[in-house]
Amino acid sequence: MRDDAGREGVLEARLTAAVLIVGGGPCGLMLANELGRRGVSAILVDEKPGTAFNPQANATQARSMEHYRRLGFADEIRREGLPADYPTDVAYFTRYAGYELARFALPSSSRAGELIKGMSGSWSAAELPHRVSQKYVEAVLLRHAERLPGIKLNYGHRLIGYVESDDGIAGEVERLDDGSRFQVQADFLVGADGPRSMVRQSLGIVYGGETGMQRDFMGGRMLAVYLRSPDFYASIPHAKAWMYNCFNGDRRTFMASVNGRDEFAFHTQLRPGEDAGAITVTEAKTAFQRACGVPIACEVLSFLTWTAGHALVANGMQRGRVFLGGDAAHLFTPTGGLGYNTAIEDAVNLGWKLASVVKGVSPVALLDSYEIERRPVALRNTDYARRFADSLGLFAPAPEIEHATDQGDEARRIAGAYLERHARAEFNIPGVTFGGRYDGSPIIISDGSQPPPDAANVYVPSACPGGRAPHAWLEGGVSLYDLFGFEWTLLQFGEVETAHAAVADAVRMLGVDVKLVTLPASLRDLYEADLALIRPDQIVAWRGGASQAGTIGRVLGHAKGQ
Repeated sequence: MRDDAGREGVLEARLTAAVLIVGGGPCGLMLANELGRRGVSAILVDEKPGTAFNPQANATQARSMEHYRRLGFADEIRREGLPADYPTDVAYFTRYAGYELARFALPSSSRAGELIKGMSGSWSAAELPHRVSQKYVEAVLLRHAERLPGIKLNYGHRLIGYVESDDGIAGEVERLDDGSRFQVQADFLVGADGPRSMVRQSLGIVYGGETGMQRDFMGGRMLAVYLRSPDFYASIPHAKAWMYNCFNGDRRTFMASVNGRDEFAFHTQLRPGEDAGAITVTEAKTAFQRACGVPIACEVLSFLTWTAGHALVANGMQRGRVFLGGDAAHLFTPTGGLGYNTAIEDAVNLGWKLASVVKGVSPVALLDSYEIERRPVALRNTDYARRFADSLGLFAPAPEIEHATDQGDEARRIAGAYLERHARAEFNIPGVTFGGRYDGSPIIISDGSQPPPDAANVYVPSACPGGRAPHAWLEGGVSLYDLFGFEWTLLQFGEVETAHAAVADAVRMLGVDVKLVTLPASLRDLYEADLALIRPDQIVAWRGGASQAGTIGRVLGHAKGQ
């Protein structure tokens, strides 16, 4: 086999697996967990030496936390990052040691676990969001994936080429430290290899959407600095926050606390005339200190430049036996924290479907539903992120905002009111988090009802097929989701009826792993049906009564190829 440059390589060995995953970030690692938990083998390769060193994404949304709960390690992730009692406020300042303009108070991780059991309506959920850097999440995902039989994680390796045939995928992998190569034979290939995805490019798939958007902030070249500053908290006259935003005409920034002690992820937009390719450690320190407004010592652990202003989605997410997920399929400006969380749901959606096909439960045609379901959600989520970026980045500070004058006071009052509204709009987003839907999918059976309106800041729990299953806390503080089966679940409300049990038996006869769960009659109003069929990804596939149960066969028949 030849690589992209036409070079011949000596193959030392051949490995086999059901799935070859390219990319060891959140999407690839989550997919490895989903497959491994189902007994499906996978080989993951990534050019990096290991999981992320830089903080990267800084927020895990509640829906991702619910999936981590389903896999059994949500509590482990909630212990990562900030101390349990650290506030996760979002705060805005002229400079970090200057005037405080606005603050949106949010609970610590310990309080989140207590609060969620008493919440309802938009935040009727099994988990609240967790403010944690991606580097910590990846480490947890890796620990759990590498324990699973049949999962092989190969960092420091790159896919240099592959051939797709009717028999599967033959990929050639190079070990970067010594140049040795081996072949991987797999049934399917998943490219979760980032925005410059070799897999996407090999398919001839391009991004569509908006890019190069220029704004006063979050539009253009950005400098990211991972730094250590033990004196930061003692040097500023404000209460602690998770997200620190600097709002002035000289240096706009945002900075996330990484560990709640001394590490921070600092980002600033480069100004006209600043050369992204010529930034030095000294200049990175200076940018941080200008944002502080007072000289605060720091150690630069790493720095790089990146571009804000993307709202891009690949024109396709699958071709034959090859699939795309994460940044390879969609690229966000990181307002709202939606890129990493959208990637997690890509992996969840694709994982159970690949496993069902590999294990012979479903035909390959089931996999066509991946792009049908996930691409519209990617378009929706990139649009929400773009709107959040517009709200923050197109609002420019008044020239007098740092002046100790009446005009300065008024400028700060106006800015503070606007930024508080913006914070509530960007960081309180249950509608975005829970409201993604798979309407029109061949494995969703509509009952003719209309889903609630899609709104960023409001989520209306609904069992309208195609959306997330409504959640409830049961007696004894038990989450409804904890009763779901790992694969399919059939919910019945009220007393056990022979007709309902017969429905479950009919489902099992189709060869589908389904768990029958009986719930109090009081929950029937939440689902507005006697029965509800829940997919492995906790999406309502069907609802109705025993007399309508024949329509379940349309869902499972597609999944079974019948």
